[in-house]
Order: sequence, then structure tokens, then C-alpha cells
Amino acid sequence: MKSSLLDFTQKELLTQIKPSFRAKQIFGWLYHNYAENFDDMKNIPKLLKDELGEKFVVNPLKIIKKEESNDGTIKYLFELQDGKTVESVWLKMKDTQLDDNGDVIQEAKYTICVSTQVGCKIGCAFCLTAKGGFTRDLTAGEIVGQVVALKRDNDHKHNRMINIVYMGMGEPLDNLNNLAKAIEIFKEEEGLCISGKRQTVSTSGLSNKIDRLGEMDLGVHIAISLHAVDDELRTELIPMNKAHNISSIIEAVKRFPIDTRKRVMFEYLVIKNKNDDIASAKKLVKLLSGIKAKVNLIYFNPYPGTEYKRPEKADMVAFQEYLVNHGLLCTIRDSKGIDISAACGQLKEKTQSELE
Repeated sequence: MKSSLLDFTQKELLTQIKPSFRAKQIFGWLYHNYAENFDDMKNIPKLLKDELGEKFVVNPLKIIKKEESNDGTIKYLFELQDGKTVESVWLKMKDTQLDDNGDVIQEAKYTICVSTQVGCKIGCAFCLTAKGGFTRDLTAGEIVGQVVALKRDNDHKHNRMINIVYMGMGEPLDNLNNLAKAIEIFKEEEGLCISGKRQTVSTSGLSNKIDRLGEMDLGVHIAISLHAVDDELRTELIPMNKAHNISSIIEAVKRFPIDTRKRVMFEYLVIKNKNDDIASAKKLVKLLSGIKAKVNLIYFNPYPGTEYKRPEKADMVAFQEYLVNHGLLCTIRDSKGIDISAACGQLKEKTQSELE
């Protein structure tokens, strides 16, 4: 498997390609023009392209399937160089706003949900990705390539803002070095220029690696997939909780460097008759005491074969109201892409089943 040019920061690319102005041109082709291959790079000499082509690929992945929802959500399935597959999601967060004359006041806002591994080691009971087990980490270039591909496919110019959430397949902190490098590549001023504050790392709670991420001081936000308020239920849902229990996660979060204007996001997947009652809401308020937190309540998205059920809307609203009335900022996340294979691992699993 060849390395991709997307594996390199601009500084690293300068050591790989001479003269340096050619490296900068190629960097522009990658991130401003979304070049898919060396032939796309019109002002680069053929000899140089041939030399680079022997060692590197431009694009380490290709779109093999996509599904589009009525709400504008698009789910992508990518094939990597070794034939493995991962998913990404294009999410429309806000529509374009027009004035009375029909002129654009504000462009539509989008978020890209990115995968960091082929499969996952964590083995969450509610997650379809866990069914396939863990295969391998993605390289930095394979992480970066997902964002480049989605921006290209949606004609989203390089200088238009985008948010990235590392919430796709895999546990991001389990692939920390490649994740950190991808974050740095996204931040490059002469590339996509996506600041750390527009990047959110979602973790199931590897408390020691939350500390390591904090020490790297990348300026990113962190989201904790909490999903339960006691260790017994959390261990049922996330077996890894035995090694990284709730108290160790909360302590690590308290040490994490947070922009004073921002909050730590706690993702709480609400499952009917498991964690949707007011007693759980009371425990959650107590657990997050002293943390500048925001709780994101998420409807469980059922998939074939799961024993877990989607909660009732009334229970979601009652849970939210209790948190808000007790001083916690809390939102209910809209279920996007519910008419397509939007849950993590769903499109991959469905496509695999069709092939068998």
C-alpha cells in the first residue's frame, strides 16, 4: 500500500518534493483544487509527476456508494487501497439564508462526520460497527482524504468553513498519533485552514488518552460518549468501562484544556427503558456538577438485530427539561438521515450483506 500525499503536512511535503515551490504548488492542488490524481495537476512537470507516482498515490480512497436523505444528509462508503471500507457522513446543519431580494446573507453550514479506524476495538453493545470487530487504524491521509472527498463531491470550496466531528467508525483516541496528525493537516493555513475549534474529537472515554490529547494542546473540542450514569449500565453498553470507569473519565475531563468560552460535550444515547428515566437525569446532574458541560441527548437509531429500542419523544423531552431546570445546557439532537443507513456501520454492513 503506497503512502498518500495527504499523509504529509506542508512542512513534510517540502522535504519530499524539490524544488520547494513545486511542493507548495502540489499542496495547493491537493487542498484548493481537490486533485484526485497526478494528471489533474496541470502545471507540474510530467517527469516530477512520474517520479512521485512511483512512490505515492494522491487519493488513498474512493467513493463506492452513497445514500442521500430527504434532509440533505449524505452517507458515503469509501474503499481504501487494501479493499477495506469505511464510512463518512455529510450533514447539513443550517440552510442558506436569503434576504428579501433573494441575495445570500449566510451560506448553508455543514459538518463532516469522519471515521478513524476500520472497525473498532471498543465493542459497544449498541453499535453496529462493533459487529465486524477491529481491522486496522486509518492513516492520517485516509482520515484527511474523507474530508477532501466530501468537499469535492459537494462542490464545497476550500475556503468555505466546515466543521469536522471524529464520530464515525472507530475510537479516535485509539488511533491518537494519526488523528493528531490529521488535525494538524486540516489546520494548515495554506490548505483547508480548519481551526481546532471547528474540530471535535468524540471518545468513548479512554481516560489516559484524554490526558494525552490534552497535553498535545491541539485546540480541539472534546465530546464524551457517556450514555450511562452508573458503571453497571455503562459496562453493559461499553465493556471498556471496566478499565476506564465513569469517575476516571470525569477526572480526565476536568484536567482537559478547554477554551473558556466553550463547553465539554457529553453525548448521551437514550435507549428506551435503559437510561431514559428521571432517576438517571438526577444522577447525570450530580455527575456533571462543577464541569462547564453541554449534554447532547441522542435518540437510539435502531438497526436490524438489535435488542435496544428508540425512546419515546415525551421521555426525551422530560429528561431534557429536568437537566435544563437544574442548570445544565441540554439539546436533543435531531435524528438526521433516518431514512437512509445513517447509523455508524449501517451502510457498510448493508453493502456487505448485499455482496454475500
